[in-house]
Amino acid sequence: MNNIEEVLYLNPLELSGPEQMAIDLFLLEKSFTYHNFNMAIRFYTWDGDWLSIGKNQKELPRKWIELLKNEQLKIVRRPSGGKAVLHSRGLTYALIWKYPPRNKKESYLKTTQWLKDGFKKAGVDLFFGNQPVNISNSNCFSTSTLADLVDEDKNKHIGSAQYWKKGHLLQHGEILMEPSKQLWKKVFNADPPKIKNEIKEKEKVINFLKQSIGKTWPNIKLSNYTLDEKDQEIIKSLAIDKFKKINHY
Repeated sequence: MNNIEEVLYLNPLELSGPEQMAIDLFLLEKSFTYHNFNMAIRFYTWDGDWLSIGKNQKELPRKWIELLKNEQLKIVRRPSGGKAVLHSRGLTYALIWKYPPRNKKESYLKTTQWLKDGFKKAGVDLFFGNQPVNISNSNCFSTSTLADLVDEDKNKHIGSAQYWKKGHLLQHGEILMEPSKQLWKKVFNADPPKIKNEIKEKEKVINFLKQSIGKTWPNIKLSNYTLDEKDQEIIKSLAIDKFKKINHY
């Protein structure tokens, strides 16, 4: 009989940007010390409209700062790379993997297969993006690389980013649903991708994705994990120390 590996599953939480980034980092740190930990998966939503920027995005456009000052937008820096992502009425996933393939391309192929399978169950075929990374563009959803999943019309549905530490992987990404068109236009000066109606219900999408996890990793079992008081104290400290909300420039 094959060994069944435990996968920690956290129920969806709606929190601020710094708190969500802190939980993702907390789980990555936990993967170094928790013996029964092979993988963790969670889905979450953001308290309000947030822009998450990649760890290497230094100069922010003036219009973003204006939106920030006018309290139309909140900004947080991710631990992962990549471009800016607008979290507006969508669903974010995070996957922490203790023993991922070391090759980045291979890791993206594996870590997004379950997303493709889940969306197929929902009736939407997604494909890997094939454009080269555009370092001059600040909008994650304006290009589609191997890290991204697009439909047959090249509309990008999921954009993902990675953070590696000691060979362990944190990958998180945004699943677009019904972003504010008005805010998207203000932030990126473009219209948002056209999202199919089949995947605009969060609970439905989560259920399909949870089912598809077992297809990609047959020897795993989801185990519900609840953040205890000690966990919450660590997460609060991480949120304050590493992920303060960007509020002035």
